[in-house]
Amino acid sequence: MKNVKTLIAAALLSSVSFASLAAVEVQATPADQQKVGTISANAGTNLGSLEDQLAAKADALGAKSFRITSVTGPNTLHGTAVIYK
Repeated sequence: MKNVKTLIAAALLSSVSFASLAAVEVQATPADQQKVGTISANAGTNLGSLEDQLAAKADALGAKSFRITSVTGPNTLHGTAVIYK
């Protein structure tokens, strides 16, 4: 039982530290950052999963933040975002 609690605690702490380094979604162009490109992703009907996929792609490219510029699709969502460093 102690091992399970330790494992859960370690998982929570590692996810918190990872989240602090993740790209942040913004609503406007950050004043101290430059646009470095655009990304796109496809997801199911859930907007949250599309945001998660865009955030993961922004992280993979080393972006500090991203701004979603479009979301389309009735059944499968497609979204694009601008990334900033």
